[in-house]
Amino acid sequence: MKNLLNNICKFSAGYWRGIILFLVLNTQYSIFSVECSAQYDPSLTHFWMTETQYNPAAVGNSELLRAAAVYSAQFAGYENAPTTLLATVDLPVFFIGPNHGMGAYFMNDKAGFFSLKNIALQYAYHRKLFAGQMSIGVQADLLNESFDGSKLDLEDNGKDQAFSNGTIDGSKLDLSAGFAYKWKDLRVAASVKHITAPTILLGETNEIRIKRSYYFTAGYNIKLKNPLFSIHHDVFWMFDGVAHKTYIHARAQYDNGEKMMFGGLSYSPSTSAAIILGGRFHGIVLSYSYEAFTSGVGVANGNHEVVLKYEAPLNLYKKGRNRHKSVRLL
Repeated sequence: MKNLLNNICKFSAGYWRGIILFLVLNTQYSIFSVECSAQYDPSLTHFWMTETQYNPAAVGNSELLRAAAVYSAQFAGYENAPTTLLATVDLPVFFIGPNHGMGAYFMNDKAGFFSLKNIALQYAYHRKLFAGQMSIGVQADLLNESFDGSKLDLEDNGKDQAFSNGTIDGSKLDLSAGFAYKWKDLRVAASVKHITAPTILLGETNEIRIKRSYYFTAGYNIKLKNPLFSIHHDVFWMFDGVAHKTYIHARAQYDNGEKMMFGGLSYSPSTSAAIILGGRFHGIVLSYSYEAFTSGVGVANGNHEVVLKYEAPLNLYKKGRNRHKSVRLL
């Protein structure tokens, strides 16, 4: 277990939170002797498909009802390695007006004896600005942290009072906000998560302090001479005041309206490289990625990630009539 924690500490920078690396149960004892700073929220290789997870300004920014599910298994081959399950949904709110969007997501992030559940409700306002579209979004979060001490294998058969032999948990409300701007094929966005920097109490004496996280993303699409083919570039950067995570992503995409396929690469400097393959099958976008660490953990112990995404036209604002378009990937 300690080897896993050391590897996570050195190479993840966003795949698990600092609490699994160092959690003080009282003033004299700690579970792990590994100390480092890791980011609280997981970073997904498919960040360009799940932007509402880290920026509420993205909800309802099209005339589509969008739903996505993500499963990420990190550090393959290690026992008690982190896993992340994410489900998102967002849509334009036409009964209020064409400039409003709403969304929600649920995330269950587990690693070893720790589990984070995050339920979020999101709202965004969109309006034309200059020649593009500006978006501003806000988000309300309910964070729940839990620790299952019944799974600890202690030498004294669980008699050490410093360790809980049951489940302890705590919850806290939180806020996030974001901004985005899109002009033709260029897009930029910035957001802040955990604005309140909450402290979650686990039981009566233990606490987890969460730092604010700052995100910046940018992307540009290049249309080729053949209109069926395009090149998509995206950059992701996240910083919590101590550690940071960067992804540089590029993919080629074929889309004829009915069929769509894509393949690409992502690179995180000094950390990892990933390959991504996907396409649309029977109206559902399916994508898979494998992220291999460039040192330390090794190629074989990387991260597997699968995304399912569905998008359907939804335009109730214009006299209650839906426009019929092909389901597509933005």
